[in-house]
Amino acid sequence: MASTYTANSGIEKIGAGEQAGTWGNTTNNNLDILDRAISGVAAITLSSTSKTLTTSDGTLSEGGHKVLVFSGSPGGTCTVTISPNDQDKFYVVQNGTNQTLTFTQGSGANVSVVAGSKKLIFADGAGSGAAVTDVTDALDMASLRIGGTAVTSTAAELNILDGVTSTATELNLMDGGSSIGTTAVAAGDGIVTNDGGTMRQTTAATFSTYFNANLVSVPSAITSTSTLTPSAAQSIYQKVDTSGGNVTVTLAIGSLAVGQYIILDKTSSSNTMTVAYPSNSQGVSLGNSASFAIAINQNGTIFTFIESIKY
Repeated sequence: MASTYTANSGIEKIGAGEQAGTWGNTTNNNLDILDRAISGVAAITLSSTSKTLTTSDGTLSEGGHKVLVFSGSPGGTCTVTISPNDQDKFYVVQNGTNQTLTFTQGSGANVSVVAGSKKLIFADGAGSGAAVTDVTDALDMASLRIGGTAVTSTAAELNILDGVTSTATELNLMDGGSSIGTTAVAAGDGIVTNDGGTMRQTTAATFSTYFNANLVSVPSAITSTSTLTPSAAQSIYQKVDTSGGNVTVTLAIGSLAVGQYIILDKTSSSNTMTVAYPSNSQGVSLGNSASFAIAINQNGTIFTFIESIKY
């Protein structure tokens, strides 16, 4: 009975009653084939764009190694054909060339290993339709280390970055980069703002509209003697309607920030408006003849003011 060979590594199975006195040589060769299949490393130098990786029955073949270390300059993408196409194969591949290596076994899927990369691949030995699969394409790992540093981000957190097209310079600006330019701001420029926990981009014109609308508070007109105490750090334009009688307005600093102001505008030509300020305030007072007044918070305690006549 003649020898037969294993399907994937070509190990010879001696036929019954065969190789009397020489079977030891065959056995030793088989052990070498097994050794290569388990942990053998092949150093393969490429100089063209095609390479056939063959495993022959009963022979110590290049394709029988477990690890394939490629080097050289193929001159372009190199197609590495795993032969024969009916053998199952599992390889650890290191591409040390300067080109992409494409592994194929039949008309099925191929695997490309770019220059400088390493992959685990297997060929399914399905004959003419054989396919090669990248085992590392969808690894499911409980933890990951890069350069010895543990990656602690969750998959969901990393997926947030999917689709991000920012440059390193743009990300460094968001991280507090200290490089400050002098680019002029135009109305259509975008400004990033935190909208209730969601980051959005809004035009400079929109911000300008908001600031202008909220720069000065315009409360309802005062119609009788009262004290005006600002409740927010916001300048005030206050109308004073004296059509119903004389009005005295007492000003308080309240929540005004230093440099913010109160404007009093007498809107009627009848009767009088008189303004009273905190002690030590300084300015030009017209008594009950004033019809317009500007009082600026000088230091958080007193006003610097000026009064004038409109009518």
